[in-house]
Amino acid sequence: MERDDADGDRNGDGSGETDELAGFRAPPPPDDRLWRHPSEIERTGPAPLHPRTAERPSTNPWPVALVSGLVGAALTLGVVASTGALHDRGTSAGVVVPRSVPPAAAAGADAGDGVVTIAETVGPAIARVEVSGPQRSTGSGVVFTEDGHVLTNAHVVEGAQSIDVVLADGSEHRGRLVGSDTLTDIAVVAIEAEGPFAVAALGSAADLRVGQSTVAIGSPLGLIGGASVTTGVVSALGRRVPSRDGPPLLDMIQTDAAIAPGSSGGALLDRSGSVIGITTAIALSQEGADGFGFATPIDIARAVAEDIMATGQATHVWLGIEGRDLDNRSAGDAGVDGGAVVESVVEGGPAAAAGLAAGDVIVGLSGQTVPSMSALVIALRELDPGEVVDLEVLRDGERLTVSVELGTRPPPGE
Repeated sequence: MERDDADGDRNGDGSGETDELAGFRAPPPPDDRLWRHPSEIERTGPAPLHPRTAERPSTNPWPVALVSGLVGAALTLGVVASTGALHDRGTSAGVVVPRSVPPAAAAGADAGDGVVTIAETVGPAIARVEVSGPQRSTGSGVVFTEDGHVLTNAHVVEGAQSIDVVLADGSEHRGRLVGSDTLTDIAVVAIEAEGPFAVAALGSAADLRVGQSTVAIGSPLGLIGGASVTTGVVSALGRRVPSRDGPPLLDMIQTDAAIAPGSSGGALLDRSGSVIGITTAIALSQEGADGFGFATPIDIARAVAEDIMATGQATHVWLGIEGRDLDNRSAGDAGVDGGAVVESVVEGGPAAAAGLAAGDVIVGLSGQTVPSMSALVIALRELDPGEVVDLEVLRDGERLTVSVELGTRPPPGE
């Protein structure tokens, strides 16, 4: 490295005197000096190269590789920008990470909040589901058993004549539809290949809270290159989502983690990396996506999948009511933490036979607190038709117990 000595010590002896001021004078003998001119030093090897003036043929491939990498990056940037997928959040050019720095350390804050770890852990269990039929379509799937069972959406595999499952490592396998359930929009596909396969850990949505962090992983638009990872929060719980061609989807998790078309059937995870939902739908308006999507709680998806794997179809327990969450003010007035308000009772259903009526507030199920309508639905999903349960009910300010024999939900439209 060269120094600018215009205001410095050109004699190198600390005197501060410059040649212009001191004039020419003969230097002391070499043995009386602390410095030597290069010509006075005996050389035992080739002369060192001056960093600016010396030239040697370069055999180092890194400059060429760097230029090639920059050209490739520019081309890639052009492709991404042309698809409209590039959002300007600021760029940092020329950053080189030393080989000795681990990827997690180079990732900075993202590694600290666990998203990088989640992506690396769960990513191998996220598959792309390609369907051939009257129309070709693509979606996502979550491998949840080592022998290759994949959770996805019923609408993804609807009308499928053949199914291919593309795993995170790029391998492609034939898939077989085990069964699907339009009521929950859940389907199970079996990979027709020998395992074991990487699997995602299934958690629970029973204790979710609005504002809780989420991570969504899917395979949007069937793009090659592995899963796509987005982050957000739980925006709402217990949503009722209209369906274009079937019954509404009940008890859905709403999240602002981006769920692009093609990510349907992917995983919604908590920050521990456990699957809490299967991404199902995105909210659309006349302007396009509204910035949030929905996922079927994993408790429901798991129960449906177990039924499908055992019998080929899902069996739903039925109480025979429609309801909503008890609002906070009413809950405070009643001295409870929450509950499920019965808005209507289906004639001839189990609830009607047990004497439940509109206006009742269900606050308990067989000794288990019921804080909301969504919690009631999730709790009922874990039970079987024919079981008798005790519902703790608030009616006109009084608390009473109603025993109900659960039934089997009739097919949609009946």
